[in-house]
Amino acid sequence: MPKFLIIRFSSIGDIVLTTPVIRCLKQQVAGAEVHFCTKKANKVLIDDNPYIDKRFYLEGSLNELVRQLRQEKYDYIIDLHNNLRTSLIKLRLGVKSYSFDKLNWQKWLLVRWKINVMPTVHIVDRYMATVKPFGVTNDRKGLDYFIPYKDQIEPDWLPDTHRRGYIAYAIGGQHATKKLPVPRMIELCRKINYPIVLLGGKEDAEAGEQIEKALGNRLIYNACGKYNLNQSADLLQRARVVFSHDTGLMHIAAALKKKVYSIWGNTTPLLGMYPYQTPFVILENNNLSCRPCSKIGYKECPLKHFRCMNDLALDFDLSQ
Repeated sequence: MPKFLIIRFSSIGDIVLTTPVIRCLKQQVAGAEVHFCTKKANKVLIDDNPYIDKRFYLEGSLNELVRQLRQEKYDYIIDLHNNLRTSLIKLRLGVKSYSFDKLNWQKWLLVRWKINVMPTVHIVDRYMATVKPFGVTNDRKGLDYFIPYKDQIEPDWLPDTHRRGYIAYAIGGQHATKKLPVPRMIELCRKINYPIVLLGGKEDAEAGEQIEKALGNRLIYNACGKYNLNQSADLLQRARVVFSHDTGLMHIAAALKKKVYSIWGNTTPLLGMYPYQTPFVILENNNLSCRPCSKIGYKECPLKHFRCMNDLALDFDLSQ
């Protein structure tokens, strides 16, 4: 009975994107025991995944984590993060490992020189390459996200105006250059002209309040910071469609098979992290020589004009 350890420490979206590897490995390798290791902060993302047999969390000491992992006597490590920390873990456990190719030099060429030699392969399929030696293939069932019953939203938690249907807009983003400026968020919401639930963390609540004030409570329900991640996922699940910046909630929406209107600023779908196996529409500004300027994001536009978002055409047709 082979025992596997899968490692991916961060972040929300990246961990959701590993779920096909977990599922396919568990279902396709006879007797496979699948363990998963991530940061304690991401516990909620794997707690309810039925394809994971045991979970380990990094919280503080790497030495303590390695001590726990050594006791399991793994046969194989599947490293879906491939950084210094995971390299140390692999070295100290001393078992055969398979690591995800991060394509760092291809990313550097695209971001630094705008030379695109990135393969036209989604990151999920690059993750899946790590388990190909075990005869595991992609079942094409998409991403997984499991919402426990305790976190399912009751209809009366929403305003009366939103109980018969709404569109979700995930307004957050790990970096400012991955988010529309608030005036443009307001412009987008006006174009939707349908009840909208704004989703994000506590750090997005102020932006949500500005949007709510501009459009009024009839159209906008600012849910930012009011719900935990699973509850926010349930709100995505109940939405007609989802608008999202390049953020973790975009990938959760894809896992829930929602149609996603995906908004891109300084990053690009060419890096292979667009919505996976769900209907989607990309909204991006392709008329700039400075984009992409980062594979992650910045606190502000390096050139100060932020044209990738300020000049982005908000063109979409919700009837399609």
